[in-house]
Amino acid sequence: MSRTLKILLADDHSILRTGLKLLLSTQKDFKVVAEASNGKEVLSLLDDGLEVDVILLDLSMPVMSGLDCLRELNKRQSISSINVLVLTMHNEQQYIKEVMLLGAKGYLRKDTLDTELFKALRTLAEGRRYLAENDANSLLDSLMYIPPKKESLSSREEEVLNYIVRGYSLSDIAQKLCLSVKTISTYKTRIMTKLNCKQNSDLVNYALKNNILDKY
Repeated sequence: MSRTLKILLADDHSILRTGLKLLLSTQKDFKVVAEASNGKEVLSLLDDGLEVDVILLDLSMPVMSGLDCLRELNKRQSISSINVLVLTMHNEQQYIKEVMLLGAKGYLRKDTLDTELFKALRTLAEGRRYLAENDANSLLDSLMYIPPKKESLSSREEEVLNYIVRGYSLSDIAQKLCLSVKTISTYKTRIMTKLNCKQNSDLVNYALKNNILDKY
């Protein structure tokens, strides 16, 4: 790499941040320029004009989680100009799908930091996405699975679903579509029933497998 990668560390455990900062300091092409203990602090730093190339973002933080922070960055469209590498203890396929859908460029489990972190950061710096081999294979397997056919959605239901999986609140969706919050809530209930979904992560899974996001 020809330039130094400016990094923002976001994790609520100060000991982990200190360890990561020490680890990154061993590489000349990495520089930690700021730290945050929750998603709200990340947004505040960016609002204050902090310039970073990569955010190392923990998913499980108080005040504002990494997932909620990603949703907010996605809504602001800030995600397109910042590489977010998610750090987490979770290895479920659904977490991987959701954070990548929200614009994260990479996903790294904390138990692989010592072997994968440098490679992941340099991959993102080259403009590519990063998933560890096991996570990539797991995600590919899940995307290749063809679920049983479900009742089809109307175009309006697909539009509402698109906003839901992108992290918009019901009130935000209502405002965008010039409808009442109650109407949007009814649409969501109808969508959940039609697709036999129990939670938002099920909706994300459906949207990914059926290319709903590509339509809007």
